[in-house]
Amino acid sequence: MYGGRSGEHEVSLASAAAVLANLDRDKYEPVAIRIEKDGRWVLADRPPSAASAADVIEQVRQGNRARGGREVMMQARPGDDTLLVVDRRAGGSDDAAAIVTGLGLDVIFPVLHGPYGEDGTVQGLLELADVAYVGCGVLASAVGMDKAVMKVLFKARGLRIAPWVQVRQPQWTAERDAVIAHIGATLKYPLFVKPANLGSSLGISKVSTPDTLGAAIDLAGVFDPKVVVEHAVKGAREIECAVLGNDTPEASVPGEVIPSGDFYDYTAKYISSGSRIQIPASLPTHIAEDVRQQSLIAFDAIDGAGLARVDFLLSSTNRLFINEINTMPGFTTISMYTQLWAASGVDYSTVIDRLITLAVDRHSGQRRRQTSAS
Repeated sequence: MYGGRSGEHEVSLASAAAVLANLDRDKYEPVAIRIEKDGRWVLADRPPSAASAADVIEQVRQGNRARGGREVMMQARPGDDTLLVVDRRAGGSDDAAAIVTGLGLDVIFPVLHGPYGEDGTVQGLLELADVAYVGCGVLASAVGMDKAVMKVLFKARGLRIAPWVQVRQPQWTAERDAVIAHIGATLKYPLFVKPANLGSSLGISKVSTPDTLGAAIDLAGVFDPKVVVEHAVKGAREIECAVLGNDTPEASVPGEVIPSGDFYDYTAKYISSGSRIQIPASLPTHIAEDVRQQSLIAFDAIDGAGLARVDFLLSSTNRLFINEINTMPGFTTISMYTQLWAASGVDYSTVIDRLITLAVDRHSGQRRRQTSAS
């Protein structure tokens, strides 16, 4: 399941292309379900096959994205037919003449990034349908998308976070000057301004002076009505770690992102070729182990399952700050998550296989739960 309504639609297409290309066809029969930007679900005639997110983004810019397929709808109840497939081609333009058939699925792999896919919404629907799915559940997915809520949980578990404040849109609209003054009195510049609920560094700005803060909050507010403003860690190195598992998760070797620009924004991730990834990161042994242990604590703090990538900031004085957790990170063969596991001895196809097994195991465990008194 890929695409989705978020600003990370194109990144999802690239991730899905990689999964479909590397899925063991001797074990699995894939079904490609594309969620369009307008929210429609279709059984894709032609699954995505671009080599990278940059390729997909360029294809979309040129209007070359395939849109063919039959409409499908998820049934929000348990049953043998997970999806209803609506074939309107057989009935022409008359909806009453359309053929509706059922399609049973064993596992859903929601390769969806951002809101309306990675944030617990799709996960809730899959729970209602009683179908196994890869990755975190409703709670962890929602918390993993909300940068403000995850910071509260991280702090409660003793993880170090950078000083921050939250700005809500009604407050910002009514009291812009007061909000800017409060931020200036609470935090030290430079600052990072981020939409609370989004990924791939969309809408994020680095702010060095108060006169540019307002524009940065306006930009972040375009993507989410809740904005996070946080102190920029001095001389920070961007360290990332991958987690894989359910009740006994494992952490990969840490890696480092060396961005081409001032920070690792959307352009640096998917369009510009100047950024570099170093795996494993050049870290003292005790810091590398601390990254791995804190990644597992963060995963447990949100009640994670399946997979996550945990991002840290390492200051110039070697103080480690947790930045965020991503419950469905970029999933191409050159994405940080899969490269971290490759460096840890687990190749891409094996990661996919383990995630599917973890999904089935988690679903089986949930089915054993008693949900009523009788």
